[in-house]
Amino acid sequence: MSGTLGRPRDASRDVAILEATLALLIENGYEQLSIEAVAARSGAAKTTIYRRYRDKAALVAAAVEHRSPATPPSLPGDDLRADLLVLVTWLARQIAEQEIGLLGAMFAGMRGDPGLAAEMRRILHRDAAAMTDRLPGEASGGVFAEVAPALVVHRVVVVGEPCDERFVEHLVDDILLPLLRGGRSG
Repeated sequence: MSGTLGRPRDASRDVAILEATLALLIENGYEQLSIEAVAARSGAAKTTIYRRYRDKAALVAAAVEHRSPATPPSLPGDDLRADLLVLVTWLARQIAEQEIGLLGAMFAGMRGDPGLAAEMRRILHRDAAAMTDRLPGEASGGVFAEVAPALVVHRVVVVGEPCDERFVEHLVDDILLPLLRGGRSG
């Protein structure tokens, strides 16, 4: 009987590959990232990496997913404002915990590599759905998913300020609630 399964996959090798990818992204950016450099940093053979990931974009997407597998919190559900405060606070913490160098590398890479852009959009759409599925029916999830992360990233990356409680309340009360309620107050 011939064994077609081969050796079982080594999970510690997967982690080493993904962590090496993230470190190199932060240090060198997406354009300078190479499978050869990831292999050298992780101690894995290039063939091992190519067996797991079809190309650099797939490798980077897997590394990003490995870094942030967070699940949005449960929401109180009795008040849209309270739900939004919980969700935006969680989102702000998730984004703020990301290495700014990683965010910059991803943005630059997405602009120059359609494969990476497609992979990251897949991840972002999945994550947006996980967040907005928790919002009550009156809220337009699409608007939330576009506006809230954009403003949080702008605050953290461009402005360089934290997303403190005051900012979160401003984002919810002055921007999200009016948008989600279609301009109605209250």
